Amino acid sequence: MSEEAYRLSGTKGRAKSKWLRTLRNDSSLYLLALPGVIALILFAYLPMSGLILVFKNYNYNGGIFGSPWAGFDNFDFFFSSMDSALRATRNTVMLNVLYMLTGTFFSVALAIALNELRSKGFIKVTQSVMFFPYFISWIVIGAILFSLLDFEKGIVNKLLEAIGLQAVDWYAHPWLFVVILVLANIWKSAGHGAIIYYAVLQGIDTSYYEAARIDGASRWQLITRITLPMLIPSIILLTLLGIGGMLKGDLSMIMGVTFLNPLLLPTTDIIDVFVYRTAIRSGEFGFASAITLYQSVFGFLLVLIANKLAGWYDRDSKLF
Repeated sequence: MSEEAYRLSGTKGRAKSKWLRTLRNDSSLYLLALPGVIALILFAYLPMSGLILVFKNYNYNGGIFGSPWAGFDNFDFFFSSMDSALRATRNTVMLNVLYMLTGTFFSVALAIALNELRSKGFIKVTQSVMFFPYFISWIVIGAILFSLLDFEKGIVNKLLEAIGLQAVDWYAHPWLFVVILVLANIWKSAGHGAIIYYAVLQGIDTSYYEAARIDGASRWQLITRITLPMLIPSIILLTLLGIGGMLKGDLSMIMGVTFLNPLLLPTTDIIDVFVYRTAIRSGEFGFASAITLYQSVFGFLLVLIANKLAGWYDRDSKLF
């Protein structure tokens, strides 16, 4: 055996010995993680075998694996309808960016407000009240909004007429529903996000605040110089996770709030709605799977770019 081969053999042996020693010393941690790893494989990686449907001309008799191959034909319809595809992509990105920006702002603001409160009982009640909308379905929220915004019997139009203003046909103005969808998303999700950020704030060392108070810092200075900087890593992390789903719109939200009103499609026709209207209704599962793959690949690229940008700001804030 040559000297180099002997050296490589020794290196591999030491690496194996080190790995076995680590496995033995941390066996309880590996056993603790094992159920999560098994669940991840079963529900995240094994279903990825269904991606073969993207390249199949699916029919019910053959199923996923017995249907004939279609190559890249399932992508043709989406990209041949380029105007509709670009509109759906633009609407999806626009709405998700607005959701992310406004949701993060209000979640952080609510978390800081909770952190400034001193009554523990009031904080618990407030957390429960803020968290409750997160569990309400979009169908219920859509019914509530319809009772408020209906042209003839809506409460908002009744109030407008009562003060001498003209009633507004809310469901006939697409641009109005950008604002309505953003407000609905804030109402539903800001409380949930605030709980997450509030939990992060509870982990901040109180000695920072005590030292700042001794130096004469005001409450506003405590928030801007300690609280917000401590939240930035968590904000970056949650933003990076959110960017991965940038092209995945919430179909249930659009269906529940707008009822797929064709008058609102110029701003509400996100990719998921486009797929539902053109593929799911007609049973074109291969086409729907192709667009899902397009969303996933594009979202993965966005995460890589955003992760790189986050690394330039703070190396410790990167996902990987």
